[in-house]
Amino acid sequence: MLLFLGLTVFFSASFSMEMNQTSKLFAESGEQCSACDFREHSKQMRLHSIKSQILSILRLEQAPNISRDMIRQMLPKAPPLTQLLEQYDPRVEEEDHATTETIITMATMPNPIVQDESSSCCLFTLSPKIQPKNILRAQLWVHLRPADMVTTIFLQISRVKPGKEGNNTRVRVRSLKIDAGAGAGSWQNIDIKSLLQAWLRQPESNYGIEINAYDSNGKDLAVTSAEPGEEGLQPFIEVKILDSPKRSRRDSGLNCDEESAETRCCRYPLTVDFEEFGWDWIIAPKRYRANYCSGECEFMHLQQYPHAHLVNKANPRGTAGPCCTPTKMSSINMLYFNRKEQIIYGKIPSMVVDHCGCS
Repeated sequence: MLLFLGLTVFFSASFSMEMNQTSKLFAESGEQCSACDFREHSKQMRLHSIKSQILSILRLEQAPNISRDMIRQMLPKAPPLTQLLEQYDPRVEEEDHATTETIITMATMPNPIVQDESSSCCLFTLSPKIQPKNILRAQLWVHLRPADMVTTIFLQISRVKPGKEGNNTRVRVRSLKIDAGAGAGSWQNIDIKSLLQAWLRQPESNYGIEINAYDSNGKDLAVTSAEPGEEGLQPFIEVKILDSPKRSRRDSGLNCDEESAETRCCRYPLTVDFEEFGWDWIIAPKRYRANYCSGECEFMHLQQYPHAHLVNKANPRGTAGPCCTPTKMSSINMLYFNRKEQIIYGKIPSMVVDHCGCS
C-alpha cells in the first residue's frame, strides 16, 4: 500500500512537472508569436508613416502621377544631373551644419499673349524655396545642336521684360563666343544668379529669357523646344540654395534583428522600396534603410525622462505607459520630381531611425 502511494505521488509530480514545462513552452511560444505580430504591426505603421511624412513635407496631397516612361523623356540628359546621380549619397551625416539643396527647373513655353511668336523664349517658374539671399549658385544650361562644320557660335541670352504700350523689351544678360567642331552637340552653362535675384525681387517682370546661338552662317543651334529625338535636351536652370541648420538630440538604444528574441524596446532594420510603393517620381534613392522601433517599455525606463515619469506617477490610470519610439532620427538626400515637374535635390528630415527608446 505504501509502495502504491509512493508511485502515485511520483507519477503525479512527474506529470505536474511535464504540464508546467509544456505550459511554459506554449506561453513562450505565444509570447514570441505575439512579439512577432507586434513587430509586424510596428513595421507596417512605420511604412505608412514614411509615405505620409514624405507627402506632407513636400506639401503633396497625393503622389505625383508620373510614370517611368514619362521620367525617361523628362529627365535632362545633362552634366549636373549625371553628376548628382554618380555622386549620390542618401545619408546626411551632419545635422548641426547648414545644408544645401539643388533645384532643377525645366523651361516651359511662355504665354503667347505676352510673347512674340518669332522669339526663342523660355519661361521658368521659380520654386518658393528660392529667395534672393539664399542663392549660392544659379546656372542656365543650354544644349547646342551639332554644327555642320567647324564654326564659331555666338550664344546670346536676353531677358524679356514688359515694355511700354504692350511692347516687350529685351536686355542682354550674357554673350558667349564658342569655338565648335563639326558633328557634335554640347551643353553650355551660363551664370544667371543676378537675373534670378532680379526676378525674385520683381516677380511681375519675369517674362522669361530669349536664347539664341548663331553659327557663322546665321543658323540658330540652340535647342529651345525639343524636336523629335531631342527629348531631355531642353534648357533648364540649376539653382543651389542654402538651408538653415537644425540641431538634433543625441541618444542611444538597443539594436536587434528580426530573429532576435528581445522583448524590450529595440531598433529593427527596415528597407523602404519606393518602386514597391509605385513612386517612380522619386529618382533617387530607389530604396533606403529606414529602420523602425518596437518592443515593450517598463515604467522603470522613465527615469531617463523625468517629465514623463512625473506625469505617469501623478496619473497612472490615465496612461498606457511609456511607448517605444525613435529618440534620434536623421535625414536623407532625395532627388525627385515635384508636382510642377521640377527636379529637386534636397534633404528630407526624419527619414532614418538611428536610436529607439521609451518615452
